[in-house]
Amino acid sequence: MNMNEEQNYINFDEYIKASEPHKRERAEAWRVAIGLQAVDGLQVSEYLKQTARQHIEGEITIDEAREQIKQYYISKTQHDADDEEKSEADNVSGNIAKLIGSPSFTFSGAGIMAIHRAIFEGVFKHAGTLRTYDITKKEWVLRGDTVMYGRWQDLQMALDYDIEQEKLFDYRRLSMGEVVEHIAKFISSIWQSHPFREGNTRTTALFAIKYLKSIGFECNNDLFEQHSWYFRNALVRANYKNVAKGINQDYSFLNKFFRNLLMGENNELKNRYMLVNPPEEWEQPTTTEQVPHKYPTSTPQVQDKLNTENPNIQKLILVVGEKELSVKEIMEGLGFKDRKNVLNLYLNPATHEGYIRQLYPQSPRHPRQKYLLTVKGLALLNELKTK
Repeated sequence: MNMNEEQNYINFDEYIKASEPHKRERAEAWRVAIGLQAVDGLQVSEYLKQTARQHIEGEITIDEAREQIKQYYISKTQHDADDEEKSEADNVSGNIAKLIGSPSFTFSGAGIMAIHRAIFEGVFKHAGTLRTYDITKKEWVLRGDTVMYGRWQDLQMALDYDIEQEKLFDYRRLSMGEVVEHIAKFISSIWQSHPFREGNTRTTALFAIKYLKSIGFECNNDLFEQHSWYFRNALVRANYKNVAKGINQDYSFLNKFFRNLLMGENNELKNRYMLVNPPEEWEQPTTTEQVPHKYPTSTPQVQDKLNTENPNIQKLILVVGEKELSVKEIMEGLGFKDRKNVLNLYLNPATHEGYIRQLYPQSPRHPRQKYLLTVKGLALLNELKTK
């Protein structure tokens, strides 16, 4: 590493461990944004790292950072052979960092298209539009074969169907392991459609991050940065079937990724294990099943003060159950008359940990506001009932 690279190097861990929450959040967003470029074999420039640091430090806004990156390539007089790839990686990273930092999310087929548009705005002319032709892609992990992607005429219908089925899916009475398996299959199905000409895996990753947050999971998204190529190959194996070669769809690799992401496990994530018909030395060794932490918190670097062992959260989960309750009804269920204590000791911690959500999150003071369990909360409810 030369002096210039050392100067532009971003120590994400240093920022993420910092006490300032805004710096930590911005660093996490940039870390994921930069890491996801590896999905398409792209690397960001040193200028991007310098600009990202300015944003993390609060010297410029995210929109100013994005504009600086855009102008850098417009005004650049001396061009390098990899400028086109660097420009894509830099601009897309800026867009992803902004998207991760935004609280908005629309759970629909149109919402997926909006994510693609937001990621590739100013990069692809077709950003946010569905492809109009069928595609194949030679995959290393399939030894040159391709996944059967969705027919272009059916893309909108396929996206809408997958979203509608997920909206109707009942997470009640599922264990956490079963929740993870279902989520992995849902995300895999969205990816299999491959609705866009380019950028499908990066779009799927951002959609997954946004969706998981919307149903109560504050995930350690570093996995998408550290294992973006594994994530893509796992999606490939989950959607590849070749009866003639005796190969079936294999969700085990994707399940391991999501178990690490949502359950805090430490499954080994290696791309070579996913190669079809691997050489003997590349075959995955048989290992003892992981024993996960129960419902881990979002980031291992920052230990949360409250977790599922908190008796107040457990008691609240059992009181709410599968119902929608007002604060008054929750107070009655807990047997308390002090509203402030119920909020501070029960509702706020449970909401912060992603087990409880408001029925009207956009209107916290809604006159008919109710509280109900998230998917994460329902999984915990099921566990508590079986103790």
